[in-house]
Amino acid sequence: MAQIYRKGSGAAARAALAGASCAFGVFDGVHEGHRFIIGAAADAARSRGGVSAVITFDVDPDELFRPDELRKLMANEARIEALAALPVDAVVVLPFTPEFAALVPEAFLDRFLGPAVPAELHVGADFRFGARGAGTVADLAAWGAPRGMRAVGHELLADDGAPVTATRIRGLLGAGRVAEAAELLGRPYALAGTVEPGRGEGRAFGIRTANLRVPDGLRAVGDGVYACWAVVGGQRYRAAVNVGVAATFADASTATVEAHLLDFDQDVYGQPMTVEFVEWLRPMRVFADADELVATITANIQWVRDNL
Repeated sequence: MAQIYRKGSGAAARAALAGASCAFGVFDGVHEGHRFIIGAAADAARSRGGVSAVITFDVDPDELFRPDELRKLMANEARIEALAALPVDAVVVLPFTPEFAALVPEAFLDRFLGPAVPAELHVGADFRFGARGAGTVADLAAWGAPRGMRAVGHELLADDGAPVTATRIRGLLGAGRVAEAAELLGRPYALAGTVEPGRGEGRAFGIRTANLRVPDGLRAVGDGVYACWAVVGGQRYRAAVNVGVAATFADASTATVEAHLLDFDQDVYGQPMTVEFVEWLRPMRVFADADELVATITANIQWVRDNL
């Protein structure tokens, strides 16, 4: 696990960056494209016997600029921990504030890299930084050259003829195409939270659920019913999961994540749970009556049992 340097790390963070081979970005999702760039930085460090580091932000800048539109692939702390789990030596977390966002590109670099200039800075070819995203890879190279820093802009990793990006993955998830998204992420898309009481209809039908309340900004996956793995209490369980407002009860509901765990009958209220999405099963829809609802849910559960 890489050492994480946060706000207040001061001299220790500067020491981790000075002369290091670094990858710089937000890295929401820590997907295959991100790992390609980070891997290039790590490979460069190993080839010259140096140190590798990831530079990122404590929050996603879009949380400030377009919070109502944002659908993040990972919570900030989960993102930072995932970066630290990669084969790098350090993760340096910069505080992203309105003041920081207003810095012109050169001032941005002077403030955060000037005191500890890396040997190399690896980014995507479309990387932008500074106020209004005015800074480009060319600006990184121009700033770095007289300081002994090489800026490397990598063409984005492609899959099936298109770049692997967080935006592309969000689009797949929003359409329920979780299996395709998992290929680009390099793992199943997951949501995490604390189990809380739900509406109670499932218990009335003999189909209990563990319910997560997930902020809209962290729910990139579209509404529907999915085959999933649920992790709770250190154990993995097959699960049929409903995401969004159940149409039959829409007049009394808010969007949530409801997981029916197979072969599970424990009280887990207040416990953390992670749901990993494997396959889309069906859209949300209104049922004619309770019998049709139960029959459909039972069929979804059987699919999960037979296929996971």
